[in-house]
Amino acid sequence: MSTHFPEPDPRRPAGPGAKSGVPPGETPPGESSTGSGAGPYRPLTRGWGKGPLVVICLVALVFALFFLAYAIILNL
Repeated sequence: MSTHFPEPDPRRPAGPGAKSGVPPGETPPGESSTGSGAGPYRPLTRGWGKGPLVVICLVALVFALFFLAYAIILNL
């Protein structure tokens, strides 16, 4: 079974009861949805706190030491 969808005829209007293509006002212009600003101004924060950064570094260090020890044990 083959499904074939023919290309629409460009001379024929689209939509039910349409007389000439897309009626004015149906399709907004492409630039209308973009605003000039990105929202209200919020001052920048300092970023991550020292606590979470220290915890992440310690976990990474333990992870690296584990695999270093594992590699040394495999080579014995």
